[in-house]
Amino acid sequence: MISLAAPLAQYRAHEEDIRAAVARVLESGNYILGPEVESFERAFAAYCGAAHAIGVANGTDALRLAVMALGIGAGDEVITVSHTAVATAAAILATGATPVLVDIDPVFYSIDTALIEAAITPRTKAIIPVHLYGQPADMDAIRQIARRHGLRVVEDCAQSAGAVYGGRRLGSMGDIGCFSFYPTKNLGAIGDGGAIVSSDAPLAARLRRLRQYGWDDGRVTHEMGLNSRLDPLQAAILAAKLPHLDADNARRAAIARRYEQGLAELPITLPAERRNATHVYHLYVAACDERDALIAHLTKRGVGCGIHYPAPVHQQKGYAERAVLPRGGLPITEQLVSRIVSLPMYPELTDTEVEAALTAVRECLGP
Repeated sequence: MISLAAPLAQYRAHEEDIRAAVARVLESGNYILGPEVESFERAFAAYCGAAHAIGVANGTDALRLAVMALGIGAGDEVITVSHTAVATAAAILATGATPVLVDIDPVFYSIDTALIEAAITPRTKAIIPVHLYGQPADMDAIRQIARRHGLRVVEDCAQSAGAVYGGRRLGSMGDIGCFSFYPTKNLGAIGDGGAIVSSDAPLAARLRRLRQYGWDDGRVTHEMGLNSRLDPLQAAILAAKLPHLDADNARRAAIARRYEQGLAELPITLPAERRNATHVYHLYVAACDERDALIAHLTKRGVGCGIHYPAPVHQQKGYAERAVLPRGGLPITEQLVSRIVSLPMYPELTDTEVEAALTAVRECLGP
């Protein structure tokens, strides 16, 4: 069986360093925040090209805290997309704000910047572009729109650690960048974890308070916060893996190139790459009209596959009732979700496994 993702293989690839990191934390006696978290925060901020990083419990909390720190709440609106992990909308709703959903562009599957301004109202406070699958959104256009309308930009970088746009790392281009370290991510923990990055010092200071009840250094609260701290065990593991992230992303890109070559003549739409940007292929998502037949065939051949995501946010109970849609709906999003399929993608995927996956796709879609 060829897995769709393989966090165990990632652990084994870095087992010695991870075991040493875990042992160091256990022997330190510091089990909440502390030096390991601070060290990782410094390293991750430097990697992203930001002044500050704040470790939190998970990627959803990163987004929720970012929205809170910007003073956004009940009665406010945040523009984002429906074609994303539901966490993006969940984080907005958790603050009391309303997600206003904009359609995606049909080539890169990220927010269609030509549609953003029509969604802006007097209640709009921020835009959350989602760098989906590891593909950067059009940050130049997004930042220009935000400047024209006095809006904040929160980058959802949950799937894009290490990606570059215009020579800058994602996460460093908006007011705040939010990351997930879920085990299957390009930089994955062995458990949950997340981080927020920003070069705005007062904003970073507020985020540090908000992640821990709203406490100041004397453990006195000045506003309500959360309990959302990055565990030092996970911080140490992430610090051990961070130096390998660029090499892992390069391997993902090499696998993507082989998929592109091997599937070029088939009736299947392959991922496009935005000009002046680096796609880091958290997922390799293709699209075809015979998607369900392809999934059935791949499963029969022992090739892991999936759908990211089978139902957009605006079609999911609990979110559909609370999100705002444009008058014309989200036609590109709704067309896409019936066609997409994710093929195996992780750095430890062997060349033999890649060829086996290609063979199985060609058996189903080839002449």
